[in-house]
Amino acid sequence: MLHSGVKLCARLLLLSLSWGGTHSTGGPGSTLPPVVSGPPLSSDVRSVVFKGESQVEEVQVVRPLTLALECTWTGSQDRPHNISGFWRKDGSELADSRRPVLLENQQYNLRRAFSITDEEGLGNYSCVFDNQAEVDFILAAPRVGEVRDKPIVSYVGDSVVLQCKMEDTKPQPNSWTWYRANGTDKELLDPEPDSPRYQIHNQEGKTKLTVRNLTEADSGAYYCGAVYDISVTLSRVDLRVITFLEPLKPFLVIVGEVLVLVSLILLYERTKAHGPQPDNTLSDDQAHKLTPDDAGGEVTDSSTRQRKV
Repeated sequence: MLHSGVKLCARLLLLSLSWGGTHSTGGPGSTLPPVVSGPPLSSDVRSVVFKGESQVEEVQVVRPLTLALECTWTGSQDRPHNISGFWRKDGSELADSRRPVLLENQQYNLRRAFSITDEEGLGNYSCVFDNQAEVDFILAAPRVGEVRDKPIVSYVGDSVVLQCKMEDTKPQPNSWTWYRANGTDKELLDPEPDSPRYQIHNQEGKTKLTVRNLTEADSGAYYCGAVYDISVTLSRVDLRVITFLEPLKPFLVIVGEVLVLVSLILLYERTKAHGPQPDNTLSDDQAHKLTPDDAGGEVTDSSTRQRKV
């Protein structure tokens, strides 16, 4: 009896340990989620050798990558043995980037690798040599070409096609998007295929937005977006919708001014024609004041008449 009791206690103890062990890992059959790591970033190097005080280098970035920037400066005339060098991002010095740069082969070299993983990583990177010379690396997604300075003009009730195009020499975007300015925000235009108002057509390196049945409310700013893995590049297209009377307004203003001028001239002539006529009869005082020549060489008085003998 004692032996069976001991065996029962041992079984209960094993069952208790087994239950506690399974629940300590999160439940029966539960396992920790595996750690998933993304694909390694591609790498690239941009090097610049310069002699002057400054230089600007544009770098097109289309996808996340590890980018090594390298600056080689031939130095000033004196060329000290070592100088101070550091890096800036958008005008602010990067922490722990300042270090001494030795003169090697009559030039100074500064290099640093940056992980550009999203749009926040783009911007202006500068390598600075002792505040005497610097190179600005402008990292940005490719810009859309054909920037228009003047708006596209169309009429009420018509249709208009807005177009953006990426140059053939630049990396082509993955896709295109269109936005319309709505105050300080941008409203995404994502029309249905059978939309009666908007139609978007993308073809390789260009995109077209068709707007039908225009109204004056359609006037404003539109933005096409070239979508890359790293960022979206926007380009602005302005649209102005007018009525058919709009081009005639300057002509109508001129016609109105001419009509007003002609009316004033006619009114003046009419007033002049119906004004008081001049009186040619002489008053008594005017008659007395006549000179002998005006009276024909003879002076006549009402009381006496004198004649030369």
